[in-house]
Amino acid sequence: MHFTRRTFTLTSAAFALTLAAPALAEETAFKPAKMTAFVAAGAGGGTDNFARTVQPMLEKRLGTNITIINLPSASGAMAHQRTAQSEPNGESIEFASSTFITSRAAGQNPIGLDQLTPVARMQSDVLTLVVNTEKYNTLEDFLTYAKENPGKVIIGGTHAASVDRMAFLGLNDAAGLDLAYIPYDNEGSASANLLSGNIDGMFNEISAIQGYIESGEMKPILALADERLEAYPDLPTTVENGWNLTFGNERGVFINAKTPPETIAIIEAAFQDVFNSGEYQAYAKSANLHVRPGFLGSEDYRAVLEENLAYFEKLLSLK
Repeated sequence: MHFTRRTFTLTSAAFALTLAAPALAEETAFKPAKMTAFVAAGAGGGTDNFARTVQPMLEKRLGTNITIINLPSASGAMAHQRTAQSEPNGESIEFASSTFITSRAAGQNPIGLDQLTPVARMQSDVLTLVVNTEKYNTLEDFLTYAKENPGKVIIGGTHAASVDRMAFLGLNDAAGLDLAYIPYDNEGSASANLLSGNIDGMFNEISAIQGYIESGEMKPILALADERLEAYPDLPTTVENGWNLTFGNERGVFINAKTPPETIAIIEAAFQDVFNSGEYQAYAKSANLHVRPGFLGSEDYRAVLEENLAYFEKLLSLK
C-alpha cells in the first residue's frame, strides 16, 4: 500500500482556467501583488530545489512576485502552522513533501487536512530499497538473509516520522520480516553508514542515489511500485512480489483550507500549466523525477493523502 493511481479530473472551473493559464492574473479576480511560499524543508534539499525551480514559472503565470521562506523546524511543522494561520486569500502557499502526512500520522504535526488543503501534487518519486553491493546483490539474497537472521538486518533512514520509516514498517508488515531501523538526522549520514557497512540497507528515492548507482557503490533491489520502471527494467517491484506497498516521497503545494475554492482552482490550474511545460519536464527528467507520473489536482491529491494517512497510522500502531 498505498499510493493509488488515479485519473486526474479537473473541475470545470480549473479546466477552463487551464486553457489560459499564462494569462490567469489578467483574466480572473485573483491578482495578487505578491505571494509568500513557505518551504517545509531546509535550503538545498529536494523540496527546496523543487520550490525554487517552480518559483519563476509560477510568477510568470500568476503575474506576481513570490518570496520563498524556508521553515524546516520540527520536520516542517512551523511551515504548516504559518500556512494554516495565513490570510485565506491565496497569497500564502506551502511547498511540502510526504513528511507533512507522515509526521501527522506520528503525532508530530498538529496541522491536518482540515487546516491545510492540497492545491496540487507535482512529484511522486519512487522509493527503493538500496543496499551496499558488497553485502547483497539481489532481493533474493537480502530476503534470505533477513529471514534467517530475524532482528539482525538493519535499515537506515531519515528521522523516525519519515516516509523512509513508513516504507520500512510497510515492508516488515507485508513481507513478514523482522528488520530493525536506525533513524539518522539527514540523508547523508544514512548513506555514509550504508557505504561503510554499518547498516544493511536504506530506503531512498531513485533521484537521490543516482550517482551511487552509476558508481556501483549502491544498488536498488526493490522498487515500491505497481510495475517495473521503464528506466530500470531489471528492478523488482513490491507488487510483483505480492506486497501492496507503492507509496513514495511526494512533493506538492498546500494552502489555507479556508481559501475560496475559486482561488484554489486558479492556482491549481497554474501549477498544472507549469507541470505540462517543457521547462518543468526538462527539470524533472534531469533530476530523475519523471519515472512515475507526478501531477494530481486538489481533489485527487487529497484522496491519496487521506488514504496514506490512515495507512501510516495503522503501520505505526503495529510497531
